[in-house]
Amino acid sequence: MKNTRRDFLKTFVASSVAIPFVSQACLPEKKLGVALVGLGSYATNNLAPSFVNTQFCRLVGIVTGTPAKAETWKKKYDIPDKNIYNYQNFDEISKNPDIDVVYVVLPNGMHHEFVLRAAKAGKHVICEKPMAISVKECEEMMAACKVAKVTLSIGYRLHYEPFTNEVMRLAKDKDFGKVAFVESSFGFPLRDKKAWRMIPKLSGGGPMMDVGVYAVNAARYATGEEPISVTAQAVKTHPDIYVEGIEETMFWQMKFPSGAISNHTTTYNSYLQRLYVGYENGNLEMSPAFDYGPLKGKTSKGEMKFPIVHHQTLMLDGICGDIINNRPMRTPGEEGLRDVKIMMAAFEAAKTGKKVKLV
Repeated sequence: MKNTRRDFLKTFVASSVAIPFVSQACLPEKKLGVALVGLGSYATNNLAPSFVNTQFCRLVGIVTGTPAKAETWKKKYDIPDKNIYNYQNFDEISKNPDIDVVYVVLPNGMHHEFVLRAAKAGKHVICEKPMAISVKECEEMMAACKVAKVTLSIGYRLHYEPFTNEVMRLAKDKDFGKVAFVESSFGFPLRDKKAWRMIPKLSGGGPMMDVGVYAVNAARYATGEEPISVTAQAVKTHPDIYVEGIEETMFWQMKFPSGAISNHTTTYNSYLQRLYVGYENGNLEMSPAFDYGPLKGKTSKGEMKFPIVHHQTLMLDGICGDIINNRPMRTPGEEGLRDVKIMMAAFEAAKTGKKVKLV
């Protein structure tokens, strides 16, 4: 049986979950048109169904290198031929007034190229995480969008759902006092050497550049701080499966300005998913903490009780609502850049065995 991250992360159909009510007075006169670039499992199973309940955007275009997929999506989502592109003629999207936003859902190593091309085409951009496979690429993506005067958001869906927002609130309001310790871990078994995640030029690394980004981001929003240093260790028990440039398991530790410390694991060796936050006067624990839901958790005060929502629907509406209303992006390129800087520092620390300073 083929194991993938998408098999591991549970899928919830938009029509089966609670969607927050939006007043008719708040609705835009015209929904933003979104084109998905890359029609893999995440786009197929999670993003496309999300548009059923979006208030601020709609699916109007696709970009794919597979003609059979184009035909299937055309029929399923009533997409006109003029809004269907491949990777070669993608730049023609600049002439299409139906498409306002391009969502790049390609392998990590392709994010940079297509964000730059989308910006040059004058389209707002959403890019899946991790933002790119190097700090330099992230900075170039941000610069290109700034020059083109288009917005750039990174697909951090958890920033739009209530459990994660409660973790952020506790860091800010300090109901249990200051954060002392964070542990966040995410992993799943992956053995398929032909998967794009196992090809360094496409993935940029192993589990760190796949689900490890969730653990990195969680430490940042759980503390409300940016780490000042990182130490790390990489372990391979199956070097015949995990080639050079693809770590099997990564452990890393971070220190924060307040004195808080964190410990993390990401792996392609086994299932693992948890967020723990220790405060001065209490704690929080979530498991599952990062998948598509339902998320579950508890604090020192008891079970965390929040609505079960469709993450991708809220994220798409949150981003497109900000574009329509000319508000700052909640998950801008800077958010993606910060995580990539930390992950690159962790790779360096694992390679050298030395602590890497982040500021």
